[in-house]
Amino acid sequence: MQEPTLIESKTTLRRDLIELGHRLRPISVAGVATLVASLREIGQMTNPIVVRQLRRNGETRWVVLDGAHRLAAAEELGWNDVPVRVFECTDDQARIMEIDGNLSGAELNPLDTAVFLATRKAVYERLHPETKAGVAGGLARQGLATDMMSFAAVTAEKFGLSTRHVERLVFAGSRLGPDEIAKLRAAPRQVTLKDLQDIAKIKVAPDRYGVVDALAEGRAKNAAAAFKALQAPAEAAEKNPADEQFLALKKAWERAGAVARRRFADQFGVDLTGLLGMQLEIVMPSTKVAAE
Repeated sequence: MQEPTLIESKTTLRRDLIELGHRLRPISVAGVATLVASLREIGQMTNPIVVRQLRRNGETRWVVLDGAHRLAAAEELGWNDVPVRVFECTDDQARIMEIDGNLSGAELNPLDTAVFLATRKAVYERLHPETKAGVAGGLARQGLATDMMSFAAVTAEKFGLSTRHVERLVFAGSRLGPDEIAKLRAAPRQVTLKDLQDIAKIKVAPDRYGVVDALAEGRAKNAAAAFKALQAPAEAAEKNPADEQFLALKKAWERAGAVARRRFADQFGVDLTGLLGMQLEIVMPSTKVAAE
């Protein structure tokens, strides 16, 4: 597969010609403010913005791959031209470059890291279908996968993570839809990897949406507490004290031997006879009236 091509002749571009495109992570206002202060002090951008060059329908466009915050800071500072590294690449290669630029840059929160890695896995396996689970094992058994590595192994090595940690993040990120991601980003309390794993384990979609809403609205301190609160009304409605007491008596009677049952009848015979009489009146009221 052909690698992305660096266009060495282009090292600067007019800022207003560069598009943001559809990105996995929104721009952080706080992040831009920090960059503005830094760039204003330095007076120049030392780290070029990575841009994809697109030629479609006779038109050339440039779209950010890595450096959206730098581009926004340059706009706020009123800079007309920005340093760039321009590549020609496929859509999948562009997405990988965007993800890797973010993962290698500033520290990401667990939600963004999970979303980036889950997306990276999907794109990586499109680019390298032989590394998919099952396919890789089959090729290895045939002796055709001598130097092939799984997505988790490659990514763990690339970013200095453990393979297990990559797998946990991918599992958590792959279960979230765009609407759920947006809601969790807006949550007053930053969600943790444990929250994301707990959400991913919820199999019933309405329950998962309920937990996400609770976190987004600040009604729960974590996903486990949100899920427990969500289940409490249903459990309370299902439990009836009389039903539970009946089941306890039934189990005790069924486990008791003949001697214990006789002793029980001796002690509570009067109560039981009264209850049976009341039951007969309910079942056969017409018989009682006729007798009178």
